[in-house]
Amino acid sequence: MHSLFSKRLFDIFLSFFGIIIALPAWLLISLLIFSEDGGPIYYLQDRVGKNGRIFKIIKFRSMISRAEDTTGPLQAGENDSRVTKIGMMLRKTAMDELPQLVNIFKGDMSFVGPRALRPAEIQARTGTTTDLVHAEFRHLIRPGLTGMAQVFAPTDIEIEKKFRYDRWYIRNCRLPLDLWLIAVSFLITFRARWETRQKKLRFIKDFTEIGK
Repeated sequence: MHSLFSKRLFDIFLSFFGIIIALPAWLLISLLIFSEDGGPIYYLQDRVGKNGRIFKIIKFRSMISRAEDTTGPLQAGENDSRVTKIGMMLRKTAMDELPQLVNIFKGDMSFVGPRALRPAEIQARTGTTTDLVHAEFRHLIRPGLTGMAQVFAPTDIEIEKKFRYDRWYIRNCRLPLDLWLIAVSFLITFRARWETRQKKLRFIKDFTEIGK
């Protein structure tokens, strides 16, 4: 694993310039979200970070206002009726996660790492000892905007199999791997493939054996 200190410096540098460069897109997206239904632009949500610390993740709102009032915490499914028209575009390109650059700059997150889960997701889906070991292992580092599980794990596989991708990443974490995952993530964004239930990029090496 490369130095967590150097990883943090990389995150600060890249997130700072990312916020500046993305500012025009940030303003345009904010305008589009507000113009669609007049609702809030941002959505704050509790997530579990490094060492199990709870923090507020910042996202552009991609669903109707108060979408979980009647359902409680529920991950969006394919063709989810709660997702707005602008929200669908944002989710396909992962632009709804652009405000997480602030989370990265603050130190809540890293560019690359395990997906930041909601507290309820961990409590509900880690019922076995094996699951708990995987869950605790992934809290050794900051959660990531992107990562092995986000890029390569099929969307609908069991959570414990996604944890295996995270464990593999933590064991093999290197700066070249981070740079490669960021580059692949940009390709997925440009092709608007983040919401697909199939392989996101067919010409990229398949890592599905990690989750088996």
